[in-house]
Amino acid sequence: MTGSPQRPLLFLDVDGPLIPFGAEPHEYPSHPTGHVPGCGAHPLLTRIDPAHGPRLAALSCDVLWATTWADDANECVAPLIGLAELPVVRWPEPSDADDRDARDGLHWKVRGLVSWAAGRPFAWVDDEITGVDRAWVTAHHPGPALLHRVDPRRGLTEVDYAALDSWLRRPA
Repeated sequence: MTGSPQRPLLFLDVDGPLIPFGAEPHEYPSHPTGHVPGCGAHPLLTRIDPAHGPRLAALSCDVLWATTWADDANECVAPLIGLAELPVVRWPEPSDADDRDARDGLHWKVRGLVSWAAGRPFAWVDDEITGVDRAWVTAHHPGPALLHRVDPRRGLTEVDYAALDSWLRRPA
């Protein structure tokens, strides 16, 4: 999953897509995590299905972490799903635009993702995407973009992977 100007980007959040939350705890399967050095005993890491790694690696795109986990995604999450270190989106410092965006309902990640993509096709997988985000990206990003909302109670499912795969395989 090395960089290539021809391949779309996939911006991936951790909480929600990979670590489901919001349902009753007994509703989540538990996956053995083993010990990941430096990650402590994060109580929700057992919810990460190791099958996500091969599924993500099989997608025809360059995957990046787009999460508040930042570098911890590479240290704690990637080893659990068998992914090599991925690039991490660095978020800009808060600004007056963030306050205005929050009032308008725009997710705080959107401007940074569009900036990072720099016109390149991208998919964003998150559990907080709204119609406001989709409209803003359509108006401000010149390339194709898929903003794919994942149900945080379930995390990434077969339906989500099928939608991503279909979008990634569309004609350019």
